[in-house]
Amino acid sequence: MAAAQRIVIENCSIATVDADDTEYACGYLVLAGNRIEALGAGSAPEGLENVVRRIDATGHLATPGLINTHHHFYQWITRGLATDHNLFDWLVALYPIWARIDEPMAYTAARGSLAMMARGGVTTAMDHHYVYPRGTGDLSGAIIRAAHETGVRFTLARGSMDRGESDGGLPPDFAVESLDGALAATEATVKEHHDPSFDAMTQVAVAPCSPFSVSTELLRNAAELARRLGVRLHTHGSETVEEEKFCHELFGMGPTDYFESTGWLGEDVWMAHCVHMNDSDIAAFARTRTGVAHCPSSNARLAAGIARVPDMLAAGVPVGLGVDGTASNESGELHTELRNALLINRLGAHKESALNARQALRLGTHGGARVLGRAAETGSLEAGKLADVVLWKLDTLAHASIADPVTALVFGAAAPVTASFVNGRQIVADGRLLTVDEDAVARATRDEARRLAQLAAQR
Repeated sequence: MAAAQRIVIENCSIATVDADDTEYACGYLVLAGNRIEALGAGSAPEGLENVVRRIDATGHLATPGLINTHHHFYQWITRGLATDHNLFDWLVALYPIWARIDEPMAYTAARGSLAMMARGGVTTAMDHHYVYPRGTGDLSGAIIRAAHETGVRFTLARGSMDRGESDGGLPPDFAVESLDGALAATEATVKEHHDPSFDAMTQVAVAPCSPFSVSTELLRNAAELARRLGVRLHTHGSETVEEEKFCHELFGMGPTDYFESTGWLGEDVWMAHCVHMNDSDIAAFARTRTGVAHCPSSNARLAAGIARVPDMLAAGVPVGLGVDGTASNESGELHTELRNALLINRLGAHKESALNARQALRLGTHGGARVLGRAAETGSLEAGKLADVVLWKLDTLAHASIADPVTALVFGAAAPVTASFVNGRQIVADGRLLTVDEDAVARATRDEARRLAQLAAQR
């Protein structure tokens, strides 16, 4: 790193979220190129070469960038609809609208989703996109392009559905793919876009939508495809009691046993929600190191229930946080999930001992990196890891009287992001994106939401 340009950040509190939860009340970070070169207490070392910038971060907390492990970007243009529905009724209400989404809509919605997350401290995002209506363009390419422009590290979970209304599924038939078509398109997306390198900005996972929208054959074949290509697997699991009933009626077993029977438990798999898990289910996830994307706001919005996150963590299940689609979490940013994960889990069996502030921060950083298979690269502030770093301003009215900075970040109001770095590149300054025009993105998303509503009304 001798020839790399360096950025020195000094005088901030630091929560590294490393294995020992190392923290510094006043410390420094040295970013060299796209890596963290050094960090520690006190002032940065003297004599550093090629220092292009020094940041006095007095009054700030430095953390790893937040990592979002479950989202549906396209829903940005269908926010505020079906606000009093459970999951199945919500899907029935919205699938006919989503089935009209085309490439310009997917691109614009992705830009809105990514912009909202990035300005709030997300440095690694993912999108589970599974709606591919026929003849609507290159939706996967449009989403990846939006992530590249925003400057966020990104995983596209290339989704699929092959169980339409005529086969007992919820989506319209024209919005689902054939078994062979879904597998071929998924493989093509992986081969075109997946980067397995340490500092990859774009990766692809194989992601059939859910047990009630895909065939058993698609699940099995998708697992085989992902392992042949060496990529990860993602889907929805155990989200609602209705899903559990569906699996028992159709397959004669609960969701976890069904997933295991189709090859869908393993350390290369993560599932969204996992609300309705019994002790045996949690043990199976722990034994196989299957990951969970916990989405507390969406679970509450759809009245799905409270996931047993403390029990999962105690058993050793990898758990990260997810925004989920913004048709079930209209705020669309991940900082809310730090706070809601902590508060909502305290309404469960473990009460005030369910989660603390540092556990919540770990869910949103290192936990997410582990779930996405990138814990060696990001998710904590350590020398040699990627320079994905956020500076949170904690000396304003909203937080200044809270002595502990991690408590201020998690329990307090959403903290302003003074700076966010991804791969060593600053993408946020003083709460505003540097990579895209937020106002232009807002206008475009409003226009595309109106166009989609008009198309849906014509059906």
